[in-house]
Amino acid sequence: MDRTLELSRELSARAEPFATALVVRCDPPTSAKPGAKAVVTAEGAIVGWIGGGCAQPIVIEQAQAALREGTPRLIRISPDQGLVEVHGMINYAMACHSGGTLDIFIEPVLPPVQLVVMGRSPVAQALCRLGKAMGYGVAVHAPGALPGEFPDADGVADALELSGLARPERAFVIVSSQGEYDEDALEAALGVEAAYTAFVASKTKWGAIQKTLKERGCKSSQLERVKVPAGLDIHAVEAEEIALSVLAEIVSLIRGGALASRAGLEQARPQADQATDPICNMSVRIEGARYVAEHGGAKYYFCCAACKQSFEKEPGKYAQAS
Repeated sequence: MDRTLELSRELSARAEPFATALVVRCDPPTSAKPGAKAVVTAEGAIVGWIGGGCAQPIVIEQAQAALREGTPRLIRISPDQGLVEVHGMINYAMACHSGGTLDIFIEPVLPPVQLVVMGRSPVAQALCRLGKAMGYGVAVHAPGALPGEFPDADGVADALELSGLARPERAFVIVSSQGEYDEDALEAALGVEAAYTAFVASKTKWGAIQKTLKERGCKSSQLERVKVPAGLDIHAVEAEEIALSVLAEIVSLIRGGALASRAGLEQARPQADQATDPICNMSVRIEGARYVAEHGGAKYYFCCAACKQSFEKEPGKYAQAS
């Protein structure tokens, strides 16, 4: 248990995504009991204990799905083929020999979202207030900006340079310079591959500014990343309403999985790295697999020793079925 807590702290300190898995209920016989827990990294490594070979591949798969979608989930792993559907629960009917039922709660832990506001306009100030209220990290980059103008910001920089941004894949950059150094701010914003880059302006103004940015060497692929006008179309007029529309768009991107996709979580483990256990139909990671058998020139991978033994007793039967 100490190792899972220690690893959680380490990953959080490095702002790396991971998921926690906690056994909340079981029907014996199960090797894991309520309170058993594990940490699953974005790469699919698991540290801790939530059950044997059949449970682990399922937990890893669902943990990575939780990271992609940014939402927790409750799963049930049971040998009962006629599982009753329970709202909000994902059922897995496994045919392994261990028996028993496990209910496991999986929660994604993602690095904090960083709101980067470029400009000191009323919309920029409103973005800071609302962004902080939503629990986001808020940084302001604007020449001439004073901390007193942005009391809710975590930091105020009198410069447009963003090269020191710690995790651009978790950053949402909004240029709201309102006619002050628009081109400079946008050029600096395009220097990092943020999860979202937006410009608070009309499309007409953006069309004119694009010409200048192209002359400065900005590529078309970079310019295509800029969302103009920033935010969802909610007919916003006032500064707070415009800021609200921008934050609503950010929430939509985060909850829709776009942020996880930018962070490289959309394909947590290639399908080519997995095989299906011919006995219980569980997914087994090929790399480092402990239980492997050969038959007819092909390799078969198993989640546990019992499945491998069953296969070796009647390899022709199971090889044909698979």
